[in-house]
Amino acid sequence: MKKLFVLFLFITVTTFAQTATEDRKAILTVLKMQENAWNQNDIEGFMQGYIKSDSLKFYGSSGLTHGWKNTLENYKKGYPTKEHTGNLSFTIDAMTQIEEGSYYVMGQFHLVREAGNANGVFLIIFRKIEGEWKIIADLSC
Repeated sequence: MKKLFVLFLFITVTTFAQTATEDRKAILTVLKMQENAWNQNDIEGFMQGYIKSDSLKFYGSSGLTHGWKNTLENYKKGYPTKEHTGNLSFTIDAMTQIEEGSYYVMGQFHLVREAGNANGVFLIIFRKIEGEWKIIADLSC
């Protein structure tokens, strides 16, 4: 009985570790997609990483924005041309599971552009929704 319990515990821990690794890889894929879209001056493509819902919350230098459409419009106003979007890269400092199907990611953004470079930090919350990882909240400054 004791051996069976140890085997069950081992399988559970191994399965959890594999799932967490797969989750992290999938989240990093979304972030890479965002970098690529941004670097092609494709803000709408970049926004595909976010939940397309009024429940999205984005908190930046202009305060709190509610909703995907409003967030998109703010990005378009703030980054109207390729000279403003430039080249984006992320540095991921921490990725931690909050609960099953939710993670927070802390990191840095680096924007090299003709309109002047910009760097900052972010804290984003990902949730797995209908099999896809989406950002549901973003604090960037």
